[in-house]
This record gives sequence, structure tokens and C-alpha cells, in this order.
Amino acid sequence: MIYRNLGKTGIQVSEVGLGGEYLEGKDYGTVEQVVHAAMDGGVNILDCFMSNPEIRSNLGRALEGRRDRMIIQGHFRSVWKDNQYGRTLEIGEVKAHFEDLLRHFRTDYMDIGMIHMIDNESDYSAVFNGEILEYAQEMKRKGVIRCLGLSSHNPVLALRAVRTGLVDVLLVSINPAYDVMDENAPRPKKMDNGLFNDWGLGGGINRVREELYRECEKAGVGITVMKCLGAGALLSEKTSPFCRGMTAHQCMRYALDRPAVASVLIGMQSLENVKDCLAYEEASPAETDYSDIFATAPKFSMSGRCMYCNHCLPCAAHINIAQVNKYLDLAAAAGNVTPSLREHYAALEHKASECIQCGRCEKSCPFDVRIMERMKQARTLFE
Repeated sequence: MIYRNLGKTGIQVSEVGLGGEYLEGKDYGTVEQVVHAAMDGGVNILDCFMSNPEIRSNLGRALEGRRDRMIIQGHFRSVWKDNQYGRTLEIGEVKAHFEDLLRHFRTDYMDIGMIHMIDNESDYSAVFNGEILEYAQEMKRKGVIRCLGLSSHNPVLALRAVRTGLVDVLLVSINPAYDVMDENAPRPKKMDNGLFNDWGLGGGINRVREELYRECEKAGVGITVMKCLGAGALLSEKTSPFCRGMTAHQCMRYALDRPAVASVLIGMQSLENVKDCLAYEEASPAETDYSDIFATAPKFSMSGRCMYCNHCLPCAAHINIAQVNKYLDLAAAAGNVTPSLREHYAALEHKASECIQCGRCEKSCPFDVRIMERMKQARTLFE
């Protein structure tokens, strides 16, 4: 395993990291197997934005006796309400759920205290001009967090945050599709066809994103990466905007080639996933080279696609929107509803037909997914 400096924090992290979100809903045995296998392979950084007490407890239990070997990104603002993940700007809730995170992880500190999902102007203003930032800074002074981080899907706001000089670590979505997004887009929505017309190697990265990476490098802000596979969309020619599928290792290398990037956090949910991700360290340069993908790609467009990140929650009807979307995408890729997919969908506690079309999810979605329409499609397809 190769280890990289996490900016100027003094922390070294494995370039292949563990995103914990796909372990949510798994039994403890699976969580333990995945965490231990990843750590045995050299992985030493874990992100946990999830607020579900069960996954927090399972991860904490799996790390017992190994806590000092894992760099944990724990999030402020992520809350558990009405048995659902959600986000808050209420300082009392922020404090209570961060203390809950420490308790379930069986630890008295988080290596990185990550201010969670600052994707719009109102949240940015509320955090940077209010009590949440003050609380996070207090936790840093007291040593409850070793360094202060911020997560965002919005490169404009991420760049603004880095320029405050207050952020040590940035968790940001990086993949080749997002990197050619129109710089004026306030968050990752659809691609701009014209942006790709004259793109050659080294010339196509959106100027704001390029500036963000360079600013982080200059300021010593370490970057950890989410969404490097685009929730799997980049792996298949059917869903890739480049009309060709990339390998996971090509996507990983692309992200790791960006300035200031220290680690790519991959959602692993099985021993096979761990093995595949760790194999990156043994892959040859030819196997990870992604240049031919871009050298031959036509101009393209990409409408909103679900990343299964659950940022659309909480749902008024308690629907697991990410899972419904995942089954819908799998059915589309397969060309039909397989018996296995139908069985998995049937096992959901709340179905797409329970959607009340309130639209709250779409306002929260960082990727402009037409969730209400997709719930109608899922109802028709599965029910």
C-alpha cells in the first residue's frame, strides 16, 4: 500500500481508503470481515457520514483493538431522525449526534471532524457565520478532532471554504465526468455539451475544479475523494458519458492524479470488493492508464444520475430512495426485472408507491435526479 501526506495535517493515509456507506444494513459479521480485510491490506482511512446507530456501532466494534491504526472521518451535521438519515443546522442536534458518533465508535476522538455536505449558499452561510463552525473549532482546540474537514459536491463553495484558511481536509466528489462540468453550475447537474468539443488531454478540466485542486495543493489542504466511480456509471458503456466503460482502477488513478488528492474512498461491502480495490496497488501503469478513454471520446451530455448517496433523505414516506433507484438502474442495465431484483425490491419496508410527491428529496439531491418521476417508474416496473 502506498501512503500519502494528507495535506499539511501531519497524517499519512493509504491512497486506497474505505467508504463505509455500503456497509450500512449489513450484519456485524460482514462489517467486521470487510474492515479487517481492508486494514490487513494496508487501508488506514475510513469515512463515516452515516448517522444510523447500527452501522456506527458495528464499525466501532470492528475497530476495537485497532482504533489507533485507522484514520476516521466523522461528520458534523449528520443526524438520525425518525429512523432516517438527515442533516441539520441546529447546534444542539449537531452536538448530540457528534457525541453519539464518538460513543458508538467507542472512542474519545475523531481524526478528521468533517462538516457535512455544504452544497448551497444558505448552508455555507449558516455554518461559516454561526455556531457549527465555532463548535468544530472548539473540538479541534480540545483535541476531540485532530483536524477540521468539510465535504461538498459543489466546487465553487468548496473553493471558497478552502480560501478561508480554516479547512484542513476536503472531501469532494472527483471523477472525469464531473471534472468537465460547466463551471457555472452551482452543483453537479447535467454536463455541458459544448465544453467537450475541443477537449484534449490536460485541457478539459473545468477551470473552477482545476483551481480548487491547485488551491488545495498550495494551501496544504488534503483531499479525500468520494464518487470516483460515479456510483458505477463510469464502469459500463451503457451508462458512461464517454460511450466506453472505464475500469475501477482507471477511475481510481484518475482521482489520485489530481493535485492534493491523498486518498480515494471506495464503498466496499464484501471481501471481493476489498480484494478488487486492493489490487489497484499491484496494477501496471498500462492497466490504470485512462488517456485513451478521453482521446477518443465524443462530445456528450449527462443528465442527473443517482449516486445512491442518500443525501435525498429524510423522506416523508420513509422510502429508501437510494435502494429503489439502484434496483431501477440494475433493471435497466439488465433489460428486465430479474427474479432476484424483484425479491430484493419486495423486501423493502417502504415501496416507491408510497411516494407522496412532495419534492423535498429533489431539493436536497446534489445531482439533480428526477426522483419523483423515478419513483413512478419503479412503482410501474416492480409493483
